[in-house]
Amino acid sequence: MKKSQQKRRTGLRFLKNRKGTAAIEFAIIAPVFLALMFSIFEVGWFHFVNATVNSATTNASRLVRTGQAQLAGLTKEEYFDQVCDVVEAFGDCDDKLTVDVATFADFQALADDTSSATCRDAPQEDIDNIPYTPGGEDAIVRVRVCLLYKTFNPAIGMSMAEEGSSERRVVSTLVFRNEPYERNET
Repeated sequence: MKKSQQKRRTGLRFLKNRKGTAAIEFAIIAPVFLALMFSIFEVGWFHFVNATVNSATTNASRLVRTGQAQLAGLTKEEYFDQVCDVVEAFGDCDDKLTVDVATFADFQALADDTSSATCRDAPQEDIDNIPYTPGGEDAIVRVRVCLLYKTFNPAIGMSMAEEGSSERRVVSTLVFRNEPYERNET
């Protein structure tokens, strides 16, 4: 048998051989599949973090709305700790969390306040000036909580991070009128 015929037969056998095709197909599909799975996980986890921050804001707001924070004399730090207890699983609260409690004279004053929530990535002076004024009975109060959430996979799939960062601000806001809690004490 001639060398050229032998090379041709070897080449034909190689082309007809189907061993390992599943591994090659998996190697082609796996990166796309994993990127899709990680992106789905990232979006689901983000919604979980968002729901947890909303829950922490609701629970903390209830303390103000019902007068429990005022009657117990909660300080700004103690009130912050109430929120931190719920969201501390997502990072160090001192580096990731801010809690803003502001009182307004009327709803027009609230509507006129177009300031955005102050998060931990703001200048230190802004963080130091975050208000904590829970107000008295019938006061109009806004509670804002901001958590800096670190994304898992900013390089693949849908990046949940804000541009130029690996973090996203998760902000939850509640506006309410305090209950007449002192009248209910008797």
